[in-house]
Amino acid sequence: MSLTVEWVDWLDPRAVTQRELMEVETTAMYADRQAALDEMGRSAVNAALTVSPGDVSHTLLALDGDTVIGHAALRRFGKSFEVKKVFVGSNHRGKGAARRLMNELEGVARAASARSLVLQTGHAQLPAMALYESLGYVHIEPFGDYANIPFGICYEKTL
Repeated sequence: MSLTVEWVDWLDPRAVTQRELMEVETTAMYADRQAALDEMGRSAVNAALTVSPGDVSHTLLALDGDTVIGHAALRRFGKSFEVKKVFVGSNHRGKGAARRLMNELEGVARAASARSLVLQTGHAQLPAMALYESLGYVHIEPFGDYANIPFGICYEKTL
């Protein structure tokens, strides 16, 4: 694999495609949990997971040659950054792309003198949680609107 990264705009069509693929996968993964919520609960979860393009400061793609295989982004969160939409296509997992994306995001946050990186993931995403913990992230209480996601797990890494 010839892994490279490319900084792009949030609305770059390749980035949009990666987020759509992530949405398909996570919607299926959490369908039972979403179905167990009432309409207000589903609306709260959807609101918490919605990202406004204007809030995103950095968007990064992972490529294997010319093929886009992953995505990650950052948005400001006080004196920190929030990691958003980390995704690597299922055919490309286990090759270091997610770790590379996370390291690149951390470099941006350090260069901006951010206090920390925070993120939210779901309880069923065990490989993602293992990655974050291996990179030094620790569990924190749900922050912001993520408190409305009963199956969410939040992490922080102090820089």
